[in-house]
Amino acid sequence: MRYAVRGKDIVLTDYDSFVISQTLECGQCFRFEMIDDENYVVIAFDRVLNIYQNGEEIVFADTTEDDFNNIWRNYFDLDRDYMGIKLKISENDEVLKKAVEYAPGIRILNQDRFECLISFIISQNNRIPMIKKVIENISAKYGKYIGDFNGKSYYSFPKPEELALADEAGLMECKTGFRAKYIIDAVGRVLTGLTKLEDDGIDTETLRKRLMEIKGVGPKVADCVMMFSFGRCETFPTDVWVKRIMSELYFNGADASVKEIHRKAEECFGEYAGYAQQYLFNYARQFKIGA
Repeated sequence: MRYAVRGKDIVLTDYDSFVISQTLECGQCFRFEMIDDENYVVIAFDRVLNIYQNGEEIVFADTTEDDFNNIWRNYFDLDRDYMGIKLKISENDEVLKKAVEYAPGIRILNQDRFECLISFIISQNNRIPMIKKVIENISAKYGKYIGDFNGKSYYSFPKPEELALADEAGLMECKTGFRAKYIIDAVGRVLTGLTKLEDDGIDTETLRKRLMEIKGVGPKVADCVMMFSFGRCETFPTDVWVKRIMSELYFNGADASVKEIHRKAEECFGEYAGYAQQYLFNYARQFKIGA
């Protein structure tokens, strides 16, 4: 990956496997808005970023080199060899080869852990437009103003200390529904240290169990949080939709259990299971496989 500083912009001039829309629209994050084709606003880490495609280049508009290197470079996982990963997981798998070829520009984001946790709690039994709206509501009510773009004001996702000011009624006003009590439990556990989001020294299974101690956090939410904010890309988040996809594509239509699916994912994809899941999920969603 190479970039150039041009005025107030950072411009990617040489990169692989990065299509903005494919990365943002594949279901792994919720704080973005499309302005035009391959032109988005992204809200993350207390920043508002306009990122867009310009010919063969990707422009990080009106951002500093420090912010690019300290925030966006890691957020978009720009130093990872995705060409190598895609080759490893698809060279002997025709199904995954088709999925990778359909959306070769997906990258796994590295999100703020607390925001990712709360976001995927909100995601349960919810549609993406509503998830995005709830997160926007919570940010406007409990976060801080961080900037404008195209006449719209944006707010940071609240820190645990800020969200601790919320009660169930206030969260319900943000349209969280039954998830309000889960959010309150998560905030309390993070603030008291019962759930340590900064702990990188534990194995994935122990981390999964600790996350699942939070009310409303099941295996799928825990795996999403681990994959999209802890970098545990050996996980294979499996909800009803992914279960149907895997059953149809890898078990000849038989109803496979989650344990069977996880064994299959580990056998086929190993440490890159999470990347495979994203390509497969996106591909199957677009073509209504397993619907």
